[in-house]
Amino acid sequence: MDLGEDVSSMFGKRSKTSSNSTVNRSRTKGMEEAPTSFNQKKCIAWFRQYSTPNNTDTIGPEGVEAFCQDLNVEPENIALLVLSWKMGAKQMGFFTLQEWLLGLTDLQCDSLAKLQGKLNYLHSLLLDSSHFKSIYRYAFDFSRDKDQRSLDVETAKAMLGLLLGRQWSLLNSFFQFLDQSRYRVLNKDQWCNVLEFSRAVDVDLKNYDVDGAWPVMLDEFVEWLKVTRGESNIQ
Repeated sequence: MDLGEDVSSMFGKRSKTSSNSTVNRSRTKGMEEAPTSFNQKKCIAWFRQYSTPNNTDTIGPEGVEAFCQDLNVEPENIALLVLSWKMGAKQMGFFTLQEWLLGLTDLQCDSLAKLQGKLNYLHSLLLDSSHFKSIYRYAFDFSRDKDQRSLDVETAKAMLGLLLGRQWSLLNSFFQFLDQSRYRVLNKDQWCNVLEFSRAVDVDLKNYDVDGAWPVMLDEFVEWLKVTRGESNIQ
């Protein structure tokens, strides 16, 4: 599976109902200027460039895709997830006007130029342990189908790749375990414990506590990985 394409499709093309909507692409050069103070009216006007005529208070998947193009970031760029967290966005592929104003007022951004200047800051929030944990937990509810309490495995893998791909050396092994396992969804407890496991358990698994309060899924992952490594050693 191409995790990048999967995340991209989730951010920009989640809804089939918006495919016939027309995004207002008449964006002006004036929006790229960066005045010194935040202007809410300008921020709203910027929002309207991506909303659709039949729903001016919501940016849909096509608008999000256009927004990413103008911002010069790929939809799978983790900065977009952090921005969505800042906005408190409820549904992947959509921004409401209320969410837009919440996040961009906090960031003091009313133009592309200002937000582009904040991309490094958005990335830096991931370096703070408490912020990262909050963003990680947020990602579960943000990316799941709203009529489901759990996250399907393929979506979970895409989001885990985005969040943990550069910091958990056992991630690919975990993906291999999921592929051959009985698990087709991850619940929130399992999702949250994957992060704690990635932080607490060494690559060699020597400090893994079999009597700890880990979900059964992670007990099974450890057992599977030990067997796999044993087979590799025999060869």
